[in-house]
Parts: sequence; structure tokens; C-alpha cells
Amino acid sequence: MTTDFNSAVRVVADLLPQVTELAAPTPCERYTVADLLDHLDGLTIAFTLAARKESGPSADQAPAPDGANLPDDWRERIPRRLEELAQAWREPVAWEGTTKAGGVEMPGAQAGMVALTEVVVHGWDLARATGQFYAPEPEVLAAVHEHVNAIAAAGPVEGLFGPAVEVSADAPLLDRVIGLTGRDPKWRRR
Repeated sequence: MTTDFNSAVRVVADLLPQVTELAAPTPCERYTVADLLDHLDGLTIAFTLAARKESGPSADQAPAPDGANLPDDWRERIPRRLEELAQAWREPVAWEGTTKAGGVEMPGAQAGMVALTEVVVHGWDLARATGQFYAPEPEVLAAVHEHVNAIAAAGPVEGLFGPAVEVSADAPLLDRVIGLTGRDPKWRRR
């Protein structure tokens, strides 16, 4: 199974020009916008390497997000890296065999879904933190929903998802995805 990352990375890249307050809080507990951007930057590297079945420091251990590490050219760099991520996962071989990201070995198909979920969910985090509209494509949301639903059914995953936040069954799909990751879909920046 392969899923097209193109629309997901475009929607996130489109948020970046409007980001102005790097110290602002985000729905990710303990992350500022700068920390979240550093995490997005790092995950694009790790999961691009995972798609290509290449090794490197990002494949071995995920660094803790730290806005102090965010380079000055992040507005150009992150969209470029998001596109490289999408390109790497266009290759059918990326979804086959096993690979490694953040020190975790997993099947390629699972790594692809983790990468897509990271992009979509952290895109929502960034949009909420910066007061922007966010609407991933329905097909992308459906694939991510299936993925996070399976993870949530197994229980909270420390460092990945918190306990699911209850969301009504008729809520928009994005809200249901976000709730399954332990975030409150009603989160607003104060």
C-alpha cells in the first residue's frame, strides 16, 4: 500500500509563510512553535532516510525538538524537505521491507504511515498554534484515521500519542483523527 504525500506536505508548507510568533504555545504539550518547526524539520530528514532505506543519525535516534536548533532559513528549508519526503515515499520500494527511523525498526508500510501521520497531525498543531485554516485532503485524512485508530485501540503510546480525547462519532474526520492522538480538537491558543 502506498499513500500520496503530495497534498499533505503542500498543506503544511502553505502554513509556513504566516508563522510569526516562534515562542507561541502549541497543542503539543511543552512545545513552542519553534520547537514544533524543529521537530518537523527533523522528522522530514528521518523519514526521508527511512523511505530510502538509508542510515544516518536521524535514523538512529530522534533528537528532542528544540527551537534553538531551528536554522534561520527554516521558511525555505522545511518546504524543501517536505517535498523531498513526499518524493521519497512516491517510490513503491519505500513501502516494502523494513526500515528504521528515530531508532525504531519497522516495516516500510508502517514507517510510511507514521511519517504521513506526523506531517498531518503536526500540520494541525502548527495551524492551531498560528491561527490558520487547515484542511488536509479527505483521502489523506482517511488513511491517517485508519492508522491512528489502530494505534489508539492498542492504548496510549508514550512519546507518540496520549490517551484518546473523546470526540463524537459524527465530528469532522480531522477532529476524530486529532482526538485519537490525545489532542483536544477544540484547542485554541490563549
